[in-house]
Amino acid sequence: MAQHAKTEDLEMFLTVVDSGSFSAAANLLDQQVAKVSRAVSRLENTLQCTLLNRTTRRLELTEEGHTFIKYARDGLNTLQTGEEAIKLLKQSPSGKLRIDAASPFVLHQLVPLIAEFNMQYPHITLDITSHDSIIDLLEYKTDLAIRIGDLKDSNLYAKKLGASKLHLVASPEYLKNAPELTQASDLGQHKLIGFTDSPALNNWPLNIPSKLSFEITASSGETIRQLCIANQGIALLSHFMIGNDLKAGRLVNVLPNSIKTPNHREDIQAVYYKNSAVSSRIVAFLDFIKPKLAL
Repeated sequence: MAQHAKTEDLEMFLTVVDSGSFSAAANLLDQQVAKVSRAVSRLENTLQCTLLNRTTRRLELTEEGHTFIKYARDGLNTLQTGEEAIKLLKQSPSGKLRIDAASPFVLHQLVPLIAEFNMQYPHITLDITSHDSIIDLLEYKTDLAIRIGDLKDSNLYAKKLGASKLHLVASPEYLKNAPELTQASDLGQHKLIGFTDSPALNNWPLNIPSKLSFEITASSGETIRQLCIANQGIALLSHFMIGNDLKAGRLVNVLPNSIKTPNHREDIQAVYYKNSAVSSRIVAFLDFIKPKLAL
């Protein structure tokens, strides 16, 4: 009777390929390196071919490995999707869901929804992290990330959650004591607040391009928001994090027609790896939050 590959061996093989080494895969899977190595060797023995060329510096897929890997991914995805479908028939989604988003999105959009989500899905355990820079989902063992603006990673599947317009904002107190501001060219006379680690975010999409210099920079969008509220200058921020400030009068919209829209920073998207079956936990979370977001 022909031997068939074990699901666990397939999972370990794919993790080795995605992470780039046996040790990285072992760390992600919380297994010993030797066990991961044995799983790949067992899979190669079952298939009677070499899937990976192993050198001291790196791993490379063989021709057979390249041929096999697509079928391995598709097969595991189908199996995992079927398992999730059965779970949905039997019970509500359960298990841990690891989510990552920039701190302003977590604070202003996700946190207000968590209590209701927990009541509706009591068997899902949320693990929420905040990174203002883009992280590697595999490295950080993250199931789902919410990202703002363009996506550059072709290995990610994206679900658009909506769009959030950009606003130039400042506090009323700052504007009261600041130079006149009637057009984009006047920004050169003002204190501008920008991002420290993301130079692209300091290229404001103005209808009339202007040279900008920043008196204060910060690594977090939430810090920039707080600086604006504290009368420290003008910043370009997304509506999802300042909508309540505008309503309450803590911040005001300046030069409202000066920003191009739509632009590359407006899209809000949920992303996860294409080679991962969409678990019932991810579906439940996205279906819950999408209509409730105040973008």
